[in-house]
Amino acid sequence: MKYISLLGATGSIGLQTLDVIKEHQDEFSLVALSVGRNIDSARKIISQFSPKLVSVQDQSACVTLRQEFPNTTFTYGADGLIEVAVYEEADILVNAVLGSVGLLPTLQAIEAKKTIAIANKETLVTAGHLVMEAAKRHGVSLLPVDSEHSAIFQALQGENSKNIERLILTASGGSFRHRTRDELENVTVKEALAHPNWAMGAKITIDSATMMNKGLEVIEAHWLFSIPYENIDVLLHKESIIHSMVEFHDSSIIAQLGTPDMRVPIQYALTYPDRLPHPSGKRLNLAQIGKLHFNEMDLERFRCLKYAYEAGKIGGTMPTALNAANEIAVSAFLEGRIKFLQIEDLIEKALSAHQVILNPSLDEIQEIDKETRLFVQNLL
Repeated sequence: MKYISLLGATGSIGLQTLDVIKEHQDEFSLVALSVGRNIDSARKIISQFSPKLVSVQDQSACVTLRQEFPNTTFTYGADGLIEVAVYEEADILVNAVLGSVGLLPTLQAIEAKKTIAIANKETLVTAGHLVMEAAKRHGVSLLPVDSEHSAIFQALQGENSKNIERLILTASGGSFRHRTRDELENVTVKEALAHPNWAMGAKITIDSATMMNKGLEVIEAHWLFSIPYENIDVLLHKESIIHSMVEFHDSSIIAQLGTPDMRVPIQYALTYPDRLPHPSGKRLNLAQIGKLHFNEMDLERFRCLKYAYEAGKIGGTMPTALNAANEIAVSAFLEGRIKFLQIEDLIEKALSAHQVILNPSLDEIQEIDKETRLFVQNLL
């Protein structure tokens, strides 16, 4: 039995993690979790899984739930996230929260020597050097949950990293992959949220449409696999069947394939180095699919991906500024305050104004994050 703590239980990755736990109740037990403001969903999860510790966002919700579930311990806020992350009885932390709020709980969980299934991109994007140094120092495994990084991780099993030529991340192209930039001028939030392949949360779906999601994944791959940015490519692959590939020095390429189903990489992170059946999953039938399509990535068409490469290569606090600016810009688009292409404009302005700190401390990263968010808010 593996005991699991889960940050972000009511989000897309969190709910699919619960599906995996439910499908293998003889293998996994959920002992601690965090939720945001979706208290109705929290009630259902608590009733079904009976966790020992639950963190919510607000103190008032904490007080209410304590009265309803007297056998569960409740906490709240940023400290509550950390309590869940380091919960003593848990073996594995699944970090599925959205945004840079996932950084501190991850660092604390590393110090507590928890195995971490990482689905929170922003943790590595904003402070990759600190996270990887801490993981190495404490002997902690970071197991990727993103389908692309899980694919690379699986392709590298039994391989020597010195033989890697390049990593090839695949990208669906998002909601607007067939549209020109001119056609993007007046797209709606509803159109942007209509992803052709994956069921994801709103923020990640918009990031997929701008290709920022892939940009963040490039930065994440750099840290997870210690590969230079020059050796990380992105390939447009609209079917989302090949989840990513590794090319080796001898010209061999190993790819991981499967139907678009996030429960597969989630389950692999929880079972690694073993595998379990996935009876509810849809099997891949290549004969039925018939063809797979690939195109080179146009960095002028998808400028957010270009910004991410540039920020990653500059390093230091530039990826922190990139992520912070993107979070505020995407939120503004979802609220109807800006147009779709203005997301790129706001990010570009924030990066142009940013003064880079090359080897930042945690305090400096947190300060840059706040400053950048305020800068973009003022632009709005």
